[in-house]
Amino acid sequence: QLQLVESGGGLVQPGGSLRLSCAASGFTLDYYNIGWFRQAPGKERERVSCISSSVTSTYYADSVKGRFTISRDNAKKMVYLQMNSLKPEDTAVYSCAVRHSIRGWDACSRAMDYWGKGTLVTVSS
Repeated sequence: QLQLVESGGGLVQPGGSLRLSCAASGFTLDYYNIGWFRQAPGKERERVSCISSSVTSTYYADSVKGRFTISRDNAKKMVYLQMNSLKPEDTAVYSCAVRHSIRGWDACSRAMDYWGKGTLVTVSS
């Protein structure tokens, strides 16, 4: 059964760091582009970051550039989002999602194939 499970969320003070993890199972992660998305209360879902199956291409939203880093470990079937210098406006439910790379690189701007359920990140003092 195909599954994406996020972990690593929690409460952190402004300026702090968190590392989110996304564990994939039931499919070969190597063939998929992977993205992190977030949705804050009362707001639309936002594309945060994306990494290609070949690891040659990445995308970051302007709001997180220089603070967040996406990475993947295909052997472990894991995807990570390192988040530094967190701000209260980063508070949201963060979800990972995948889209098969056969469709090309679109920086996760189009409909994703599979989604995890998300992990809550709260940035507050």
